[in-house]
Amino acid sequence: MAAKKKQIPKGRVYISASFNNTVATITDEDGNTVSWGSAGLSGFKGTRKATPFAATTAVDEAIKKAKEAFGMKFVEVYIKGPGPGRDAALRALKAAGMKIGLIADVTPMPHDGPRPKKKRRT
Repeated sequence: MAAKKKQIPKGRVYISASFNNTVATITDEDGNTVSWGSAGLSGFKGTRKATPFAATTAVDEAIKKAKEAFGMKFVEVYIKGPGPGRDAALRALKAAGMKIGLIADVTPMPHDGPRPKKKRRT
């Protein structure tokens, strides 16, 4: 008799969209990773990893794993980075039938940045 897999109806999706790749990590509410996907894992190489279509494919694969294995239905979305896969990843989540409770932009922003170079002497 096989043990029944734990059901996780609610989770979080962390999307990291850089200029080179898009990575989606799906966790439970405690932050334990359930599944993940990236444009590189989906089979894209080089500059094609940085496209919105690659981001859509990456999120689709990660969501499919989480839905089949754990029955996930509700997610909170945390998006980080300036890449082209930001909007496409959200559309992929919606198209996969996930109910989105929260969308938060957690892109790190410098408050003052590094110390400026010293003045040039003439």
